Amino acid sequence: VLSRYENQITILSDYLEEFPETDEPVWILGRQHHLNTDKSKLLLDISARLWFTYRRKFSPIGGTGPSSDAGWGCMLRCGQMMLAQALICRHLGRDWQWEKHKKQPEEYHRILRCFLDRKDCCYSIHQMAQMGVGEGKSIGEWFGPNTVAQVLKKLALFDEWNSLAVYVSMDNTVVIEDIKKMCWSLPQSSGVAHSSAHLHRSALGRNKNTAGFCTGWKPLLLIIPLRLGINHINPVYIDAFKECFKMPQSLGALGGKPNNAYYFIGFLGNELIYLDPHTTQSFVDSEENGTVDDESFHCQQAPHRMKIMNLDPSVALGFFCKEECDFDNWCSLVQKEILKQQSLRMFELVQKHPPHWPPFIPPTKPEVTTTGAELIESTDKLFELEEEFEILSV
Repeated sequence: VLSRYENQITILSDYLEEFPETDEPVWILGRQHHLNTDKSKLLLDISARLWFTYRRKFSPIGGTGPSSDAGWGCMLRCGQMMLAQALICRHLGRDWQWEKHKKQPEEYHRILRCFLDRKDCCYSIHQMAQMGVGEGKSIGEWFGPNTVAQVLKKLALFDEWNSLAVYVSMDNTVVIEDIKKMCWSLPQSSGVAHSSAHLHRSALGRNKNTAGFCTGWKPLLLIIPLRLGINHINPVYIDAFKECFKMPQSLGALGGKPNNAYYFIGFLGNELIYLDPHTTQSFVDSEENGTVDDESFHCQQAPHRMKIMNLDPSVALGFFCKEECDFDNWCSLVQKEILKQQSLRMFELVQKHPPHWPPFIPPTKPEVTTTGAELIESTDKLFELEEEFEILSV
C-alpha cells in the first residue's frame, strides 16, 4: 500500500514539474540544450540515462535480509546511476540514445545486467549493501555519498569486463600523479601492487596482455566527495558546482537532503535537475536470451528540479575520463573554470602526491579462491587484506 501511494505521489509531482518557458540554457551531463528550440532532444537525453529506483520482491540480501530496499537504498541507487552513466560513456558513448521498443546493442544489455537485483550481479543492491558492511554500514542502513563512493571503488576491483580505475579523492584533494599511476598500472599477478607498475605510456600504449586486453590507460571513474558548507550549502560554491555539469567528463553529482538521496544530472538557472530513486517497482530479471525488459529503467517523464540552495552540503561529484587526454582536458578545465576564479575552492587539484600522506598504492583485486556473490559475501577476507596493505604502507 505504501509503495503504491509513493508511486502516485511521484507521478503527480512529475506532472507539476514541466520546464518553464525560458531562454536560459539547460545543461545535462556536459551537453547544452535550449528549451525554446530542442525541448524534445532534452527529454530524450534525460530518458536515455539509466534510472534505478527502489525495488521489491528480489531475493533476500544475504539470504535472510531484506527483499526490498524501499526506505533505505536511495543513495545506493544513485551510486548505481552514476556508475551506469560511466559505463554507457565507456561502451556506447555520451551521445547514445535510448528509444522504447528499439533494439539495443549487446553492450547495453550487458551494462544493465551488472545492476540487476541479484546477488551474482557485480553492482547489484546485494553486493553494494554487503560491501557497505566493511564501511560501517549495516544492511538496511542509509548510506552517505562518500560511503557509496568507497563501495563502488571496492566492487570495481572485481569487474574485469569494464576494467575501471576508480579514484575517490581524500581531504578535498585530487592528486594527478596518483591518478596517472593508477590508470597506467599493468595488471598484477599478485594481490600487491608493485612500485614499478607506473610505466611510461609509450611502453604500454600498443601492448596487450595474454587475455587480449589493452594494457594502456584504464578508463577513469573519478569521484570527489565534498562538504560545501556546515548546515547549508555556502553560496560561494554555487557557480563552481554548476560549472562541473558543463564539463564533457561530467557524471553529475550524488546528494540531496538528509536521508533522501538524488542523482543530479544538470541544472537550469539556479535549479538542479535530478533523477529520483524514490519510486518502488517490482524486481526485474534478465530473460533467457540475456536481454532485459528495460522500460522501467528509464524515466520517461519530466525530471524533478530543486533550488540549489536547498541542497544538503554533503555531495559527491563524478567524472569519467575514457582516455588520458580526457583527464588532461578535465584538469585544464578545473584550473581555468573552478580554481582560478574561486576565492574559496571546492577542492584542490595538485600535481604531486603530498609528502605527509601515506604512499599511494594502486588498489588491486585481492587473491581469494571464490568468485561472484560468494566473494562479496566473504568480505572479511577483503578487509583483512586492506588492513595488511595499510600496515605495509605505513
